[in-house]
Amino acid sequence: MIVQAFLRWTETAKASDRAKAANALGRAYLHSQMGGDQQQAAALAMTYLLDDPSPRVRLALAQALSTSPHAPRAIVTALAEDQPEIACTVIAASPVLTEADLVDLVGRGDGLTRGVIASRSNLSRGVAAAIAEIGSEGEVILLLENDGAAITRFSLRRMAERLGHCSTIRDLLLDRDDLPADARHLLVGHVTAALANSDLVRGMLGQRRIDRVTREAEEAAAISIAGVVSQAEIPILIEHFRAAGRLTPALLVQALCTEKLDFFTGAVVALSGLDQKRVRPILATGRMHAVRALFESCGLAREVSGIFVEGVFLWRQAAAGGPTGSICGLLLKKLAILQPDNTAVDEIIEIVEKLQRSETRLTARAWASEAALAA
Repeated sequence: MIVQAFLRWTETAKASDRAKAANALGRAYLHSQMGGDQQQAAALAMTYLLDDPSPRVRLALAQALSTSPHAPRAIVTALAEDQPEIACTVIAASPVLTEADLVDLVGRGDGLTRGVIASRSNLSRGVAAAIAEIGSEGEVILLLENDGAAITRFSLRRMAERLGHCSTIRDLLLDRDDLPADARHLLVGHVTAALANSDLVRGMLGQRRIDRVTREAEEAAAISIAGVVSQAEIPILIEHFRAAGRLTPALLVQALCTEKLDFFTGAVVALSGLDQKRVRPILATGRMHAVRALFESCGLAREVSGIFVEGVFLWRQAAAGGPTGSICGLLLKKLAILQPDNTAVDEIIEIVEKLQRSETRLTARAWASEAALAA
């Protein structure tokens, strides 16, 4: 009888009064000790209010129900489909909305809806993945800034692939410790591309030098990333380099000379097609012809493979406490004696020389720093 009287009253009441009543009805449903029949009648009354012509009434109802896990699911899902202000009230916080509901809203909703969902506390992996897949820059930024969002490494990789050109997203991704190594390298490519296309760089450097500098910067970044990547990520990173056409002799010789041996071994495994259990013993103890055959099975020319053979033997000697000095320096001495006459070999030698100069400069800086502290 009370609900019937309420419904008759709504036919003539002002919108402001109906809004107050709707809010009170929602709170009474959640917090008062209603019997089963009373609660069902209250639910029917709230369902009736979903068709109220005034948005104020539906908003007041949404505000009453938005944070409760006991709100009627049918009413909450209906409010989530209402006009933006009303829908966002329940979408932002309602625990009644399931992961499937939120994923569906991400797919069918607009940017505002996705942005509100991206900001929800304790956002699940599935919903975060949906936003990572189709969200715009602003929505993905909200997701990355949400400390309560569970974001998988795959989703982080998708964000890097889709929106790595956005500087804000790049910064947020690069600050994350759980960013996959291949995604990190992908973002480095976006950074170098942005620098190469800037008016300042184009005004100072010619195109040929820009291309060379960016290529060298990407190779240096790749080696740096390869040095800190976990063992489990190495195959993924190597496959990323291979797909991008960056698993080159230049990259391999840098990995060898800088003693990124796990990465180097993984690259040889990938290029040769041999099992790791066969590759590791050959690199560690195999004779010269076996090591050379291994590198030639990776597609390296005979002259170039000889450089890698020398590098591997120098690495073995260093590991056994042999001649002191960097592999770069020792390898350059070896190659100076051989005096090769081959364009591909000359390119490898140039890379080793650059690595050697870089090592010398780092050593000089370290020495100067120590000397300054001692003084």
